[in-house]
This record gives sequence, structure tokens and C-alpha cells, in this order.
Amino acid sequence: MVLHQVFNKWAKRAGLLTNFDAFQDVYGLDDEMLAIVTKPTKAVILLFPDVPEAKAHQKEEDARIARDGQPHLDPTVFYVKQTIGNACGTIALIHALANSGVTWAPGSALHNWIVECKGKTPEERAKSLESRPIFANIHAETAQEGQTAPNIDTDLHFVCFVATPDADIRKVATGQQSPVDAAAQTEGAGDTGVRLVELDGRRPGPIDHGVCKDLLKDVAELVKKRYLTQTESVYFSLMALGPPLN
Repeated sequence: MVLHQVFNKWAKRAGLLTNFDAFQDVYGLDDEMLAIVTKPTKAVILLFPDVPEAKAHQKEEDARIARDGQPHLDPTVFYVKQTIGNACGTIALIHALANSGVTWAPGSALHNWIVECKGKTPEERAKSLESRPIFANIHAETAQEGQTAPNIDTDLHFVCFVATPDADIRKVATGQQSPVDAAAQTEGAGDTGVRLVELDGRRPGPIDHGVCKDLLKDVAELVKKRYLTQTESVYFSLMALGPPLN
């Protein structure tokens, strides 16, 4: 079973209506290959080699964020810490589904859990998830699937990318800031009011990568500039969540 089929199996079991949205493999990072992917893209999942160079860059990035903060990061982004080993694929799946406005089956256990955890901390969500049968069942399936990426190589890791509103836009929507003030802060910066956010359960929190104009293209550019320059490994895979292929 290929990677996107595995993720669709997990997602459907979790309650995603896959006739509306499903995962599909992205076969290349150039414009021609990206154009094949059905739109709109609601989330992107990356599988990459967890090499020392990547870990060093992440450490530097985490230190910068701790020092400077992320003023444009939407505080309502649903993020959960990864507290169970070899579960990065399942955590990436949850991050993709929880932050993309997908359509759920009535009574979906995972959707109910996401709603229940909206006011909790990432650590509280992780603790709650550990005891939920839906997580245990999906995670157990990953160990049984011969082609699941978490079992291919312990040096491979999943992360998720989503597009979220700029925090200033969120403030306008909730009446915390006027539209004039929000516009003044972004005027002349080419800002779309949308941010590219990385969700990795092992990191201190979500990572704001700046203005997002096209989720899939922006992730492809980030992968080329960062991940492909850190290793010669060919073990990269990209999946997009969006309308299913006909």
C-alpha cells in the first residue's frame, strides 16, 4: 500500500469523509508536477530524513522563536505535542485534519476529541490522546502496515504544513483590533493575511514560516531551500490533502 493510501485509510477510520477530501502523493516540486494536484490544497504532509543537519537547524530556529516570539502566529492553531515514540505520522495526520476545515462523518470520535480539546494546552491534548481508543487503534494499525513510513526507517519523520490567518486578522475578527490598524501593519509588505505554519509534535510549538500565497507551492519552495540542502538522501515524500482525484 502506497503512502497516501495508508493515510487515507487512517483518516477514514478517524472519521474523514474521503469523498470530499483525501490525501494524494505529490510527485515533484516543479510547477508542472504541482499543477497535477487537485485544488484547493488544505494541508501538506512532509516525510523527510531526520538528519543531524535538520536537527541543528531546528534547534537554532526554536531558540530564535523563544527569543523573538511569533507575533503573526494565530493562537487558535490546533497543535498537539508528540509524547509517544514512533507516532509522528499519526500526529501529522491529526494536525492536518484538525486545521483544514475538512468534512467529518457524524459522530466522528476524532472530531469530537478535537472539539473537546480546543481550550486545552498542547501537553494536555497529548495526555488526553494517549488514553483515547481512536488513537490507540490508528497507531496500532501503523505498526501492522508494511508500507507505513514510520516503520520504514527510524531516521524518517513526518511534519504537517497548513495555511492559517495572520494573528492580526484574527484580532479583527474577534474585535480586538480595527481593520484599519491591521491593514496599516501589513501595507506594502505583500501580505496576504495568511501564514504558512509548520506543525511538528516534537517542537516547542507551531512554526510560522511567513506569508503564504499558495500553500502547496510555498511548501515546495521551503522543502527545496531547506530540506533538500541538508542531505543527499532520496527518502522524501510529500502528500497534499484536498479534493480527491477523479
